[in-house]
Amino acid sequence: MEKSEVLRLTGKKILKIREQKGFTQLDLAARIQGDFDTTNVSRIESGRTNPTIYTLYRIAEALEVSLADLVINEVKD
Repeated sequence: MEKSEVLRLTGKKILKIREQKGFTQLDLAARIQGDFDTTNVSRIESGRTNPTIYTLYRIAEALEVSLADLVINEVKD
C-alpha cells in the first residue's frame, strides 16, 4: 500500500470515529492534549499530512479509543 493511501485511510478512520462521537473538528482539537489547531485536524482527516505516532496517540486519547483503532485500516467506503 502506498504512503498516500495509508494517510488517506487513517484520516478517514479518524473522521469516522470523530463523527460517531458527535464531535466537530473544533471539539476534537480542544480535547487533544497540548496546542492543537483545527487546521491540523483537517489536514490529518484529509490525508494531507503525515502525523507522528505521538500525535495519533493524542488523537486516540481525545476520541477515547485505542491507537490501534486509528491505525488498523478496515474502513469501508
